[in-house]
Amino acid sequence: MSETFDLRIDSIAAGGDGVGRRDGMVVFVPRTAPGDTVRVEAIKDGRLMRGRVISVIEASQSRVTADCMHYEADACGGCQLQHLSYDAQLEAKAGIISDSLTRIGRITVDRPHVEPSDNRWRYRRKLTLAMRRQGDSWIAGLHKWNSMDSVFAVADCRITDELVMEHWKSVLEHAALLPQERELRVAVRILDHGFSLTVEGGTHWTSNDELFAAIPEITEIWWQPMANHRRLLNSRATNAAGASFTQVNAGVARLLIAHVAGLAAKAMAKTAVDAYAGTGDIATALAEQGTRVVAIEIDRDASKVCAARLPAGSRVITSSVERALADALPADLVVVNPPRAGLTPDVINALQDPRTYLADHVIYVSCNPATLARDLKRMDKYRVTSVRGFDMFPQTAHVETVCSLEPAA
Repeated sequence: MSETFDLRIDSIAAGGDGVGRRDGMVVFVPRTAPGDTVRVEAIKDGRLMRGRVISVIEASQSRVTADCMHYEADACGGCQLQHLSYDAQLEAKAGIISDSLTRIGRITVDRPHVEPSDNRWRYRRKLTLAMRRQGDSWIAGLHKWNSMDSVFAVADCRITDELVMEHWKSVLEHAALLPQERELRVAVRILDHGFSLTVEGGTHWTSNDELFAAIPEITEIWWQPMANHRRLLNSRATNAAGASFTQVNAGVARLLIAHVAGLAAKAMAKTAVDAYAGTGDIATALAEQGTRVVAIEIDRDASKVCAARLPAGSRVITSSVERALADALPADLVVVNPPRAGLTPDVINALQDPRTYLADHVIYVSCNPATLARDLKRMDKYRVTSVRGFDMFPQTAHVETVCSLEPAA
């Protein structure tokens, strides 16, 4: 049974919901700002409550009007914080990191600084849309935050580079040449020359050559059929890695890499392991400082690009971190940059194996404060020496975190 009541919002939780308390019970309310007083309709969900705004009684000074046409009108789930001023977004993300480390990791740290993005809009170099067939045409869009099964058509995404949007229009003009399925997931990413197109879904696709010929700006076409691995179908590139993971905000990525390189220089690391190396941005930065790097990357295309970038004396292991890390140790420095799920127990055990020396320094780059905090709690042979956030994704609740670790006394 739902209840209606007035609520003061105190903070922002991981995921972007506003948080208030009623009779000692935590209440999560999407699209609210710290300092708001709102009338909500809420229901109990275990030991907490989840609500929706009926009306804003008193708006916070942090509340602003969202710039994107889709944020309110279509309940777009791609962004969560457009209704907050940018300073309030940074403060919220500092709180998300601090709360995760304290509550989940049981680690006491000063509230971290979050490096701002120089571009608060149009920073995304990649946009992935859900495609749904409607008669003989397609809807290409994003999910609604309050109805994740629903997809609305995206006319423009304000956090995405305008060139990406132009390339998406070209793809949609030739959408008849995509796999003939009811649903697809399609990504466009800017490359140095042209763009990469990645299509997920379908079982047959015989018109990819026609699509490649019809849009000269496409540099690579990747396809991941249902229940199969991704493969490169068409390419005009010498080293194709356009479907590999890369940071979508180039400016903040440079800040993050410079920070990691600065930590490594301060540590005077002669040898380093860069786990989850991708195409080698961090590994290359470390090698340029004279550090001998072993980079570990499971994606073969990304590892080839990484190997081509590294100087003599450094090398790449094409393998999972779980399999390769133990043999790559010991090293003065280990950099881990895992996916959102964080580190597996095998990786944590390798970092703390009593048969090997503990690394003098570990740098953990995380895109998920919750799994970061969980992993740091498990890495009890290390202590946190610094924490810094990076606003890789303005207007959203996501934040990158860099933690430096040293062996515990």
